[in-house]
Amino acid sequence: MRDDTPDEAHRGRLGGIFDEDAELYDRARPGYPPRLFDDLDTLAGTGPGCRVLEVGAGTGKATVPLAERGCRITAVELGPGMAAVARRRLAGFAAVQVVTADFETWPLPAEPFDAVVAATAFHWIDPAVRMARCADALRPGGALAVVATQHVAGGTELFFVEVQDCYERFDPDTPPGLRPPAADDVDTSDHADEVARSGRFGPVAVRRHEWELTYTTGEYLDVLRTYSGHRALSPAARDGLLGCVAGLIDHRYAGRITKRYLTELRVSRTL
Repeated sequence: MRDDTPDEAHRGRLGGIFDEDAELYDRARPGYPPRLFDDLDTLAGTGPGCRVLEVGAGTGKATVPLAERGCRITAVELGPGMAAVARRRLAGFAAVQVVTADFETWPLPAEPFDAVVAATAFHWIDPAVRMARCADALRPGGALAVVATQHVAGGTELFFVEVQDCYERFDPDTPPGLRPPAADDVDTSDHADEVARSGRFGPVAVRRHEWELTYTTGEYLDVLRTYSGHRALSPAARDGLLGCVAGLIDHRYAGRITKRYLTELRVSRTL
């Protein structure tokens, strides 16, 4: 049941793995609740004419809604396959540029941005430099907006208890008895502490949204195939895991399960 939650040792090895099948990622991964973009407008000042630097844009899951709201966007994406999909999706927006680059070493433009947005991508950026790089990219009073998405308790809860047997059989790194946390138990203090330690930003404002998606067996397996931890398994272990998950959904849950997500927006402004 592990999603994309890299530790320091795995960040570099897994960070580029999504590019292996960018089309699958674009098709299978969910987007974001519309209310999130209302919050971005309110807290980060996104909207018509806002200059946005998006870090880790992927295939444009957040870029497209921001472009539809009139933002002028430079979207930086490490993976060439992901960037190619994003360019295709954003071809109709003249004010959007997709750059294939490593954000940590990409030369920042001379003109600062109004907002830096990282949607389910900030945890992949080198923690040694990410705060300073984001602050350097922003104008005084500019906003750093970090979006984090996590699987939380809810939806078809019994499935997520029973499916742990599959993970413990086929993924040796799975902690015994792992369960999705309750949304109220998800701790945001690590990000707030990192912001404070940087000395470059003010307090963090947080908005949270819980929402659910229902998946067929095939749709859910596609989502699992996009997770870095699943893709990093050996082919035999991955096939065994996905077969076990599929059998459980088909035989115990009539081919359909519901997953609950917590999407959290964390916004702070440069001092």
